[in-house]
Amino acid sequence: MTLLLPISTLVPTRNRAVAFSHTLHSLAQQSSQPSEMIVVDGSANNETELLCRQKIPHLQTTIVYYRATEIGAATQRNQAMVHATQDFIWLIDDDILLEPECLMRLWTAINSDRSIGGVNAMITNQRYLPPGRISRRLFQFLHGRVESSYAGKCIGPALNLLPEDREDLPEIVAVEWLNTTCTLYRRQALPNPLFPANFVGYSLMEDVTLSLTVGKSWRLVNARTARIFHDSQPGDHKNNAGILAKMELINRHFVMTQILERQQLHDYWKLTVLQLFEVAALLQTRQGWRSLLVVLQGKVSGLIEIVQAYSNASDLKATKS
Repeated sequence: MTLLLPISTLVPTRNRAVAFSHTLHSLAQQSSQPSEMIVVDGSANNETELLCRQKIPHLQTTIVYYRATEIGAATQRNQAMVHATQDFIWLIDDDILLEPECLMRLWTAINSDRSIGGVNAMITNQRYLPPGRISRRLFQFLHGRVESSYAGKCIGPALNLLPEDREDLPEIVAVEWLNTTCTLYRRQALPNPLFPANFVGYSLMEDVTLSLTVGKSWRLVNARTARIFHDSQPGDHKNNAGILAKMELINRHFVMTQILERQQLHDYWKLTVLQLFEVAALLQTRQGWRSLLVVLQGKVSGLIEIVQAYSNASDLKATKS
């Protein structure tokens, strides 16, 4: 018999009915399922709506469907949150495949200690890799000290690194940030709204912002044996390297200065070094060389926007004075 848990699942989706169908069928095989799922759909057709109204064998979760009023991963999750009724909030992507007992292991982990505010699953096809010689030196510079492992950490100018999967680690491992691919939160730990309005479109680093905010008052952990496969799908938001490069700089700067409150000169120097490292990494492949110019244009555009924001803030402050 399926156990229904007091969980509201929030799913933003757009034009991914086939992938989302696979996600729902994998959820149907779980021994425990969320009481409800709030789907906010920005699709150009009604395929996802029809899917949500179908009866999926063994799926006991009540699916509540809404059309998105605004498109974007963060804003669609904010829209879904308004309709959530349960005490636990499960953020998942529309293109994941849950391994057996994934949700129950997340549930067990978050209830193992009342100080735990959020727990994420291990993504089996997106894992932490020990850094090479150059990357290790970069991490040491950004972090300010040597670590035996940087897995699960958010170092320097908000560089977030994946959790580590090793057999000698316990089932529940402390981390500094959580993704939104498959993460269970206590509702009382979450801010309102979930995400600031400046996260638009692909909303790069919205997961870091949310989890770091929660992590100021609650423990964050990775449930290493709760596993998913992220069947990452293509999308328009991923096709423009320049837009992504601009978004990466602007959003990372936001997390560094506003969430981590790292605003000293050496913090900006570390952010600069990280951006130069990312550009240099493009030169390792032909595809990187082809996208180099548009990436540089994106970075410059992002830098101009950041400088303009500082200038506007200074002008506003001067006017008030």
